[in-house]
Amino acid sequence: MGDMSSLLSILLHGLHEYGYPILWLIILIAAVGLPLPASLVLRAAGAFAAHGDFNIALLIGITITAASYGDSVGYFIGRCWGSKTLHWLGQPRRLQLISPRSITCSRHYFKCKGGWAIFFSRFLFSALGGVMNLLAGAERYPYRRFLLYDVTGETLGAVIPLSLGYALAVCLLISARTSKVCQNRRYGSTKESRLARRTTDASLEAERGRLATKGHR
Repeated sequence: MGDMSSLLSILLHGLHEYGYPILWLIILIAAVGLPLPASLVLRAAGAFAAHGDFNIALLIGITITAASYGDSVGYFIGRCWGSKTLHWLGQPRRLQLISPRSITCSRHYFKCKGGWAIFFSRFLFSALGGVMNLLAGAERYPYRRFLLYDVTGETLGAVIPLSLGYALAVCLLISARTSKVCQNRRYGSTKESRLARRTTDASLEAERGRLATKGHR
């Protein structure tokens, strides 16, 4: 948990410093199958867009292209060395980029759902996405159909987290501005009441002075 938190902090710092290119690279690497917190990075990017640091439409386009490219890399790796790669990843004591359990679940899901498994793994079961790409290639699934399900799913996979981050940041901004306006109104009304009280006190003093002068006469 601590390692993932540190990694997320590094990725967000890179996103803030280098912008669109680093986002494209993060999404590409995550799509190939490396365990990066891409969804959290996208939510943060959406929040940055709400503050004016990024263009939300450009973020969506970059995310879709990077994810689709990474998925295609995984597909062709699977097509060339699919069985060997999956067998190697499934062995114990290997570098656990992808867990054996994810490979087993992905095999079962792909056999049951086919193209829909590709589609839903882009945004709903994103942890299975990298293995699904390898399986699609290893099973010689038609690339055009793979690309159709992939790009459609990745569109949702980009829009959903970016929109969530954007909407949350907008809500926080509106809340902060509303709170500031209320404070200003309270301050203004307090100031006006003090001024009115002073004016009233001054009028009373003037009236008392006038009456006192009239009494002496």
